[in-house]
Amino acid sequence: MFIRLPSVQRLSFTTLSVLHTLAGQGPKRLTDLAAGEQVTQPAITQMVAKLEREGLVERRPDPSDRRAVLVRVTEAGAAIVHGRRADRRAHLTDLTAALTPAERASIAAALPALARLAEVNRHLAEQHRRN
Repeated sequence: MFIRLPSVQRLSFTTLSVLHTLAGQGPKRLTDLAAGEQVTQPAITQMVAKLEREGLVERRPDPSDRRAVLVRVTEAGAAIVHGRRADRRAHLTDLTAALTPAERASIAAALPALARLAEVNRHLAEQHRRN
């Protein structure tokens, strides 16, 4: 449901995922982005070059290794991420307005378990990245 929300700019799912990753997790090396997005190094390099031309990301030297670069989201890229989040919230607000009070209460009661599920997923993803 969220993936298919209309957007002003037509960006691919992977492109949006890269922007969301950089906005949420901070600057990343190209190799880390490729691994996280499950694409090849040439594919992520090409995507980052396109995003850079569009002013949505920028490359900077990695302070821990001057031979490497870090990709970071720009203000324009972050604005796309924030705009999509606002669209999602508005869409969910419209959807939940159509539910009965009992249905909304059921969703509210499930929120702690869903938050825990997201926490477990983050933990497992971190473990996977370390291995």
